[in-house]
Amino acid sequence: MTLAARDTPVTLEFVAQTESSREVEIRARVAGFLDKRLYKEGDLVKVGQVLFQMDRKPFEAALQSAQGQLAQQQALLEMARADLVRVRPLVKIGALSKKSLDDAIGNERQAQAAVLSAEGLVRTAQINLGYTTITSPLTGVSSFAKQQDGSYVTPGEAGLLTYVSQVDPMYVNFSLSENEMLKYRNEIATNQLRFPPNNAFEVEVVLADGSVVPDRGRLSFADFAFSETTGTFLIRAELANSKGLLRPGQFVRAHVKGAIRPKAVLVPQRAVLQGPRSHYVWVIDNDGKPEQRVVEMGDWHGDDWFVSQGLRLGERIVVDGAIRVAPGAQLKIVEASPAAESAGDTSDSQRPVAAEALPGQQERMKVGPSDKGSAP
Repeated sequence: MTLAARDTPVTLEFVAQTESSREVEIRARVAGFLDKRLYKEGDLVKVGQVLFQMDRKPFEAALQSAQGQLAQQQALLEMARADLVRVRPLVKIGALSKKSLDDAIGNERQAQAAVLSAEGLVRTAQINLGYTTITSPLTGVSSFAKQQDGSYVTPGEAGLLTYVSQVDPMYVNFSLSENEMLKYRNEIATNQLRFPPNNAFEVEVVLADGSVVPDRGRLSFADFAFSETTGTFLIRAELANSKGLLRPGQFVRAHVKGAIRPKAVLVPQRAVLQGPRSHYVWVIDNDGKPEQRVVEMGDWHGDDWFVSQGLRLGERIVVDGAIRVAPGAQLKIVEASPAAESAGDTSDSQRPVAAEALPGQQERMKVGPSDKGSAP
């Protein structure tokens, strides 16, 4: 194939783990007996759906008692207001002292305060009664019940009843090491790598069986500091989970797409051989003879390999049959088979070629592992 440079999209791959975008602990907020569980463990629950019902009778009695106290205080307030209405004109005509008016005003204000206090007790009793019906604050997947029917639950650690995890959208967390970050930074500085504007990467999630989640995500968070224990920093992607394929805690592969390697040189992996000290390829000169060329390789890209150093644009390299080539041998360049053409992503100008030795050289090229020109 003839070497050519082209802007090549690259995919950055990371091992990732899914996380619920919102996980809520369902807890008891008042002390009492748990009457019944009203949901099926593991099912998808909706916002406001009743999950547990506690015994309401003690709280209904407390509410009734608070309402009675409120009615009593309201009656006292009416009496205090009536007294104040009677005292005011009598004080004006001098029939009662100013102190009587002050006492009437004070009694009326005390009665108002008592009514406010009683209203607060009623409101507290209503809230506590409402807490006996425990609902889901979000739409998500429910966990198993940690308390059974008839259990006595209290607020606090003993009041944990279950979890509800929101699964749409879903978080996908992965880590970037310091070495990787420095590598990407250097490649960007030397124009070997280009990130999309505003880091608008697209994230594709691949499950353990190789299937691809149809929904695509975007990077939503990157931690500012490195972890002191792992030397990495957290990156989070957020994506929709419309088909429910993702559950919290899954290990997946995150393909981060959007980066480009400008004017990159790609060669098929099968064209690169491993020597005692480095990688090399066979470069064909103008006379059709092969020359062994040491190359520095970069990352893999599908079935191809990025070449960092060692090759020049326009040069021809051997793709198929490279392991049978010897230095200086006269080669006959033939068109590659259709299978070889479809093995790599090449254009017409980059069509792979196969190298064959000319008659009389085939026996000489059948050499052992220790002979000159052999490839490990």
